[in-house]
Amino acid sequence: MSDSHDDNRLGKYLRARRELVSPEQAGIPAGANRRVPGLRREEVAMLAGISADYYLRLERGRDKNPSTQVLEAIGRVLGLDEVEQSYLLGMIAPRVRTRRRHRPERVPARLHHLLATIGLPAFVEGRAFDVLASNDLAVAFSPRLRPGENRLRSLMLDPEEQAFHRDWTTAAADFISAFRRQIGEDVDDPRFIELVGELALSSERFRALWARHDVRELEGGTARVSHPVVGEMDLHRDKFAVENVILVVYYADHGSDSEQKLRLLASYAADGRGGPATPRPSGALPRSDEASQD
Repeated sequence: MSDSHDDNRLGKYLRARRELVSPEQAGIPAGANRRVPGLRREEVAMLAGISADYYLRLERGRDKNPSTQVLEAIGRVLGLDEVEQSYLLGMIAPRVRTRRRHRPERVPARLHHLLATIGLPAFVEGRAFDVLASNDLAVAFSPRLRPGENRLRSLMLDPEEQAFHRDWTTAAADFISAFRRQIGEDVDDPRFIELVGELALSSERFRALWARHDVRELEGGTARVSHPVVGEMDLHRDKFAVENVILVVYYADHGSDSEQKLRLLASYAADGRGGPATPRPSGALPRSDEASQD
């Protein structure tokens, strides 16, 4: 991971966000002969009411304990929203020195039952967007939702997944910023390191978006897709936390064209024409028959 094992995460974040704010957005004259994108360090300092020297120390990692008030003032200058401000303040929160241990990501038996009976495309994912379990309709909806796949990897590296999203540019930006939010302080987590390293080497678009340090929640929303069999659909996507995994469900508005297409897709999945395959394990991900029992 490009910024794991890095004790200047705060400085990198401030610089990345500063470069995305134009002078006009900050309410100051742009002037001529500007040689840097976004705001200058001294402009951020002036607008936040701190000295330019102190702000320089923050960006260069020479001061690692700024006050909450200072970071909130800088956050206002940089136009951070509530999620981004929380992420920024989390960088100076007291840290537990011992390494955090996360429970293995195992799918509760009741979720396997739900997937089999819900009648909608549904799957279970882990913190790094690994698909841990899914139903046949989810696989008919997208073969990249088979257990063992990784949704972020598919989105960045699989041409079929990119064509599947009618607004791939927005989807990629949303997923990457949500992934950074998921990481939080767990910058040394081996799974995160592995995935970011792979994508940084393989995808120029990932490198560019990762360097922005965007963070956001990806709790739900609308999926606008172009299915190769039934055509375009606009679906709601909701997420539900169950123990330490996430249940994701797609559904359409009642009576809509997309609902009719989902029903058609369900009939294809039922007789095998939708392309569902037997779920396959991948690497360290748990197999369905290894899921914990309630």
